[in-house]
Amino acid sequence: MINIFEVNETNKMIDQENLDVRTITMGISLLDCIDANLDRTNENIYEKITRKAQRLVAVGEEISREYGIPIVNKRISVTPIALVGSSCCHNSSDFVTIARTLERAASCVGVNFLGGYSALVSKGMTQAEEMMIRSIPEALASTEHVCSSVNVGSTRTGIDMDAVRLLGEIILETAKATRHQDSLGCAKLVVFCNAPDDNPFMAGAFHGVTESDTVINVGVSGPGVVKTTIEQVRGQDFQTLCETIKKTAFKVTRVGQLVAEEASRRLKVPFGIVDLSLAPTPAIGDSVAEILEEIGLERAGAPGTTAALALLNDSVKKGGVMASASVGGLSGAFIPVSEDQGMIDAVSAGALSLEKLEAMTCVCSVGLDMIAIPGDTPASTISGIIADEAAIGMINAKTTAVRVIPVIGKGVGDSVEFGGLLGHAPIIPVNRFSCEAFVARGGRIPAPIHSFKN
Repeated sequence: MINIFEVNETNKMIDQENLDVRTITMGISLLDCIDANLDRTNENIYEKITRKAQRLVAVGEEISREYGIPIVNKRISVTPIALVGSSCCHNSSDFVTIARTLERAASCVGVNFLGGYSALVSKGMTQAEEMMIRSIPEALASTEHVCSSVNVGSTRTGIDMDAVRLLGEIILETAKATRHQDSLGCAKLVVFCNAPDDNPFMAGAFHGVTESDTVINVGVSGPGVVKTTIEQVRGQDFQTLCETIKKTAFKVTRVGQLVAEEASRRLKVPFGIVDLSLAPTPAIGDSVAEILEEIGLERAGAPGTTAALALLNDSVKKGGVMASASVGGLSGAFIPVSEDQGMIDAVSAGALSLEKLEAMTCVCSVGLDMIAIPGDTPASTISGIIADEAAIGMINAKTTAVRVIPVIGKGVGDSVEFGGLLGHAPIIPVNRFSCEAFVARGGRIPAPIHSFKN
């Protein structure tokens, strides 16, 4: 039973420490929407999404009102569109029509984002998958709510370097296609290694083919809560610090479990997972970087940052895993630069570089996230950044990702304003030496030796 002390404690977390449920995400399988005729496929997609998700937003708002828990986003993820469109799309323009259908469906049901304009090409690309990837710039430039992701590698298969090379070009094309919005399209595109099937967070959410027809996944967030709690053990040893983070993560995850079960019951959709990631926002006090600084760093990026982040990530997972019937997704600490005021301040102060952020991704939940880079960065350099991050994920058997934004017309010293949860960011310098010959080799980097487990 939850006692009155825990009720008051949770209320304090919500009122004063920015605790929220970041998203309720409904996963919807579109496999039964596939048809050889493109028009019928689009009709089937629109009908199924609007039927299955028609009450998603209303139910989220009901739960928020009744329990007093802020639920920031209501979202949808769908089966990777490269699979759905493979039998009816004969060129990239055909795939764009599906993106626009997804946009119409998202607008109809009122969700914040819809993810799944995606392709899974960790071992190689089919002709349809390549066409879909080449359609991404136009698809993201002509839609508002649609998010895209591509999985280019895994520990079991290695890294598809042909896809990596292509994605460097696609990211740059997407930046140019949305240059009137400070290249905002790239904020809706993420490149993965070891992408999970049940991630509720955007832009990387898609409904994996191993999932049931529909499912409810919930993402919670509580950097402000963790920071406030560990202020009470300032100067104490690491064991005390870790135990404090674990207990806090447990409490935060219980809120997510409650919301997930209620949403599942009211929507009559199976409960999938709670993702207990610490997902920051630009709000003051809602920062992973500030947690690292409370642990003892002058600035995020100082020596010791990677160790502090590893401690935080592990403690969050240990605490949260006991509080939910099923923990999944990405679960841990996110380090998106533009969405975390502490990270922005660290970059501006010169404490945090692209290279240090890459090192931090070895121990956090995702990867290089929401990083604004100069608009004249070569496509091959972007591909090299993706390859480095994918290698970290492949070798360490963890999810890694790249969401970089080459802001056309801006360079180091400039800043960019995305607005809302996407925040703002200074342009980070990128290593000026070329990796073009490396990227041009093509083919596939083989899976590591420790992948051969059976």
